[in-house]
Amino acid sequence: MLATGVLGAADDPWIRWDWISGHVPVIRAALAQHVELTLIAVAIGLIIALPLGVVGWRERILRGPIFSVTGILYTIPSLALFSILVPFTGLTTLTAEIGLVSYTLLILIRNVVVGLDAVPEDVREAARGMGYRPFRQAVGIEVPLALPAIIAGLRIATVTTIGLVTVTFVIGKGGLGSLIYDGLIRDFKTPLVVGTTLSVALAVFADLTLAGIQRVITPWARSRAGT
Repeated sequence: MLATGVLGAADDPWIRWDWISGHVPVIRAALAQHVELTLIAVAIGLIIALPLGVVGWRERILRGPIFSVTGILYTIPSLALFSILVPFTGLTTLTAEIGLVSYTLLILIRNVVVGLDAVPEDVREAARGMGYRPFRQAVGIEVPLALPAIIAGLRIATVTTIGLVTVTFVIGKGGLGSLIYDGLIRDFKTPLVVGTTLSVALAVFADLTLAGIQRVITPWARSRAGT
């Protein structure tokens, strides 16, 4: 059990430092699991979204179905989705990741399409004039120029996933969500505050890190914004 002592007492403080000092390994393990689940979900989501986004941008007839399917996945409540998956994949990391990846796809694919739409047509014409084939043009020119929009979607997807990971406590995962759940069911403020604070801090850190990466790898976007 994570919480100890008299819970729900009237004089229960928001933070009990003795509890925190005695549960550092538990907190560290919850944070590590939270980061791991997030990284796997966002990485797999990006791997799936990039080709689907390119296909959806090039083949307009496929854009609607791609958006429709990923939109349906995005609108399914997380608890309902996990409940549907459990009979097939069990209370496993796979169940958690299927759900988490599903929620990243619409965000990422939309931003890939938006980024590709924003590539200037004269750049494409210049590439074709230099003999670029469609695949080489997409990989070497269009996707790199679409990076600002793609990374913006990646930031949204990452922060969203960090929040959704907390819900996976229902299948025995949850990362920091396990601390939040423990505090709620025991009416014990400290694990609730610790889990919530670390979740918010993790989301802010991830967003700022991705923003910094975007500035480093897309200097042309920064220069253009300053003109």
